[in-house]
Amino acid sequence: MMPNTPNRAHRVRRPLAGAAAAAVLSLAALTAGCGGGSSGPAAAPDIPMQQEIGTPEGRLDLVVWAGYAENGSNDKRADWVTPFTKATGCRVEAKVADTSDSMVALMQTGRYDGVSASGDATLRLVYGGTVAPVNTRLLSGYGDIAGFLKNQPYNSVDGQMYGVPHGYGANMLMYRTDKLAQRPTSWDVVWKKDSPASGHVVAYDSPIYIADAALYLKAHRPDLKIKNVYELDQKQFDAAIDLLKQQRPNVNQYWANYLDELQSFKSADNYAGTAWQVTANMAMDQRSPVATTIPSEGATGWSDTWMISSKAQHPACMYQWMNWITKPKVQAQVAQYFGEAPANPKACAYTAKGFCSTYHVGDPDFYKRLAFWRTPVKDCGDDRGSKCVDYSRWTQAWTQIKG
Repeated sequence: MMPNTPNRAHRVRRPLAGAAAAAVLSLAALTAGCGGGSSGPAAAPDIPMQQEIGTPEGRLDLVVWAGYAENGSNDKRADWVTPFTKATGCRVEAKVADTSDSMVALMQTGRYDGVSASGDATLRLVYGGTVAPVNTRLLSGYGDIAGFLKNQPYNSVDGQMYGVPHGYGANMLMYRTDKLAQRPTSWDVVWKKDSPASGHVVAYDSPIYIADAALYLKAHRPDLKIKNVYELDQKQFDAAIDLLKQQRPNVNQYWANYLDELQSFKSADNYAGTAWQVTANMAMDQRSPVATTIPSEGATGWSDTWMISSKAQHPACMYQWMNWITKPKVQAQVAQYFGEAPANPKACAYTAKGFCSTYHVGDPDFYKRLAFWRTPVKDCGDDRGSKCVDYSRWTQAWTQIKG
């Protein structure tokens, strides 16, 4: 178990007036740049790419998920910021963002040099002109990053990387082994009305959870012809919403804080639902009869990317940070503290025994089974054109589903 693992559930989008407004503006900029043909979104804004690291400016302002830039103040054993400052002279000021929408809004202020963005925020940052392309030739450890994490739809545009992969994980199916007679092989256990977990299902509290419904329909409703769970036309989207509404009476808890989910599984209030591996590890450490699996339909997941602001005041320090945070030993520290697979497989030389196998580090087959979070936009990316449902409507629908 990782010591004092922080609250990754801060990712969930709670209503934040300023952040929500900024998110809508950012999404509008993204969708406005999307054409109606099969060529996909228009070119990203023409922002210069840094050609050399230069002299460190002595300061670095970051927007981060909790646990990504620890300096020992929360846990003396978790400190990879102080050594970075000693090595580079860059003093780090980190602002913790509690949602992707908040993260986008903070970056749009121009006050921060870089961000640890998830896939449901990255394209908003790129097409909004908020971040600059990253010169991977300036990243000494870039060659060590797992190849299957590079040049993905959520961290690159037209072959140009907009950041460096940091860490990733799956939205697993967690279940109580004493309540379910057989190991689940399908997400049926959370979607079907007559499921043995009925009334004791737990679901992730975020509009992006609509993609989980689409993932299930992709396997069980071939007539819908869903190819990408983040590129849903109206018919596909409506089917996903109908499934979520059908599931609603069976859901005992929508979790926004992983500790709440942990407690509900420990007390046997919940039998099955979406969870992160770190939550299961903590439950098992506390002798709760739980297990995790990736069902036959696959699973959604998240992959985070360090990105540099197009208005960075301390770009040299940001590049120094991207070099530092991808070092094997530092990757191992962050991954174990946070509870995720490090992007650099060489980190496994510094992790606890069994950690990397538990988190499927460097396993491309595991990666291929995951549909990593992306920002839903109007352009479907195929011959359907601009007929897909964008993220603003995902947010509206989610509010209606929960009631």
